[in-house]
Amino acid sequence: MDVELIIFYKKEKARVFSEIERLRIDQNRRLCYGDIIHAAPRPRNVTALSRTHPLFNHMNRGFFMLARSFSFGLNGLDAYPITIEVDVGKGLPALTIVGLPDSAIRESKERVRAAIKNSHYTFPSARITINLAPADTPKEGPCFDLPIALGLLAATEQLPDAALARFTSLGELSLTGDIKAVSGCLPASIASTSEREDKIDGLIVPLANAQEAALAENARIFPFRKLADVVQFLHSPENMPPFKRTEEPVSLNEIPTGLNFADVKGQSVAKRGLEIASAGGHNVLMIGPPGSGKTMLARRFPSILPPMTRAEALEITKIHSITGYARTDRSLIVQRPFRTPHHSASTVALVGGGSDPKPGEVTLAHNGVLFLDELPEFGRCALEALRQPLEDRCVTIARASKTLRFPSKFTLLAAMNPCPCGHLGDRKKACRCSGAQIQRYQTKVSGPLLDRIDIHLEVPALKTEDLLNAPAGESSETIRARVLAARQRQLERFTGEDVYANAQMSHRHIKESCGLDKPGQKLLKEAVESLGISARAHDKILRLARTIADLDGHETVDAAHLAEAIGYRTLDRSMTA
Repeated sequence: MDVELIIFYKKEKARVFSEIERLRIDQNRRLCYGDIIHAAPRPRNVTALSRTHPLFNHMNRGFFMLARSFSFGLNGLDAYPITIEVDVGKGLPALTIVGLPDSAIRESKERVRAAIKNSHYTFPSARITINLAPADTPKEGPCFDLPIALGLLAATEQLPDAALARFTSLGELSLTGDIKAVSGCLPASIASTSEREDKIDGLIVPLANAQEAALAENARIFPFRKLADVVQFLHSPENMPPFKRTEEPVSLNEIPTGLNFADVKGQSVAKRGLEIASAGGHNVLMIGPPGSGKTMLARRFPSILPPMTRAEALEITKIHSITGYARTDRSLIVQRPFRTPHHSASTVALVGGGSDPKPGEVTLAHNGVLFLDELPEFGRCALEALRQPLEDRCVTIARASKTLRFPSKFTLLAAMNPCPCGHLGDRKKACRCSGAQIQRYQTKVSGPLLDRIDIHLEVPALKTEDLLNAPAGESSETIRARVLAARQRQLERFTGEDVYANAQMSHRHIKESCGLDKPGQKLLKEAVESLGISARAHDKILRLARTIADLDGHETVDAAHLAEAIGYRTLDRSMTA
């Protein structure tokens, strides 16, 4: 009587194969679902296969298959390694994903199933368990589609698991097997270089993320367009060299096109204030009636900012990669961010947070500008939440499970009307607001928040003759040249320290760099006593005076520099009036 072997075949059917040919078993190969088995004749007087029979052992081993693939998850702004364990075993066909996956990961089983079948590979009809380790950390996003699919193919021996263990991967799969772009490739690429000590040979990414992932120094990137291409690569990975960036070198000294200070007529005082803010990294609040040019000035502010260093550009690109805002036409962000959230933005939208904390606008504006137009219209809680980021230049978000810190080194530009109708102090239109309405409107911006803003600028409405006949003002290029010269003096002054602008000076730096002569000391004492200036505002005036001196090319802070700095504390004067 012939040996009868029952194995699962396609569509959960069972087939019985009775052959009289002798079976040649390759001990280095496990059986896969759908394989046709040729069985040897059963010896006489033997009623069943023994558990020690090599055919029984080989077939039993085929039904319990385990493979591992490797990827990266995101924790704040950093990536951490994740091991994807795939177990294919006996039982009714099912696929279960454990390890605190979110909805996008739980739905990945349908994408992976279709991608494997449409790539002309076999999807096992068995009990499949997928574990995302570490199991106590929440995972999210579709970036685990590719490593899950590769783990399944390795578990069913459709690709070599030894080669898979040498690479990490991330990517979203379409139903056709295409690999789609995902967020967070740059942090994963940076983390993959540190994982090199653990025998990780490279990172497999979607082709659309290749330029971004290759920004990491010494990263070995292998980009692919389809799942089938990855499987073919893993059969002979030594035949393909790592990806090399083909993007043309970009200049970090680019000026935003289309916006120039020469377009702004009049407003020489406001332009001077913004020039000082750009040179020293100071925060600015512009107050004026509607149509006076506050927003126009703010939108041209990036055109006079100093260029970024490569380290700053990489830091910004990393943040935007995680949040999904990275540009597809150019991997490296070379212009400083300019964020303009609407006044209906919530506290979480501004400073970050949520159950799984994400960066907010203050982090997206890191190394750039955050412009808050119509400042009093923002929610009180949202505005008060800006205090700590403005002071510490970072946001610390604490949850029961973890604490994350996001960078927020930005320049705050804010604009507001002087009253609800907007015409308080306007020479053309009379204000219709009562004293109580004006006070209630202005107190929407609290004193502690105003104390953290270095420059208060009054932006009056233009006279008719200035509007019609005023000549073009200085161009952004001319102003920026002076800003760059002032920044260079600051960089030389703070060589070897983590200070790039005067606004970041500590109390020790102020003592060393902002020494005053006797007339200056007398002037500052009178200002503190008459205006009721706080200790924080006192230091901000000295930082501001130091920046004005740098713009003028002076090594010391004179009384004239100090007087101009005190003149920019408009709201301090109005509150003590």
